[in-house]
Amino acid sequence: MTGRASPAKAAVGDKPVFAYIASLPQPQRAIAEAVDALAADTLPDLERSVKWGMAYYGVGDGWCFSCGGFAGHVKLMFINGAALEPIPPVTPTGMGKSTRGVELASVDDLDERRVAAWMVQVTSVPGVGGTRR
Repeated sequence: MTGRASPAKAAVGDKPVFAYIASLPQPQRAIAEAVDALAADTLPDLERSVKWGMAYYGVGDGWCFSCGGFAGHVKLMFINGAALEPIPPVTPTGMGKSTRGVELASVDDLDERRVAAWMVQVTSVPGVGGTRR
């Protein structure tokens, strides 16, 4: 693992995301599995895709957030996260001016209540992600 996203190929659907998550080393795999399970429990119409070497999640017309394994942590980033309450603390480089998120070094770092609230909020933010391709 490096400071960059994985070389996983872009593909739409549950299977490619599950394969991507399974390819991650521990503890990143356990963190990504927990985020994926929380997303599935929180958002009933959830759709998945692998894009830019990370798992992307969407509801409706656009992608709402991404989850990717990096050396030492997992990045959980919300597209248009600057519109969330409270605003997630991490502003990533190269993911857009309004993207915000959290970096998780262990499953214990995942605040399920707060992250689930962000997941619900981000699905109602206008213009999130645009049309899925």
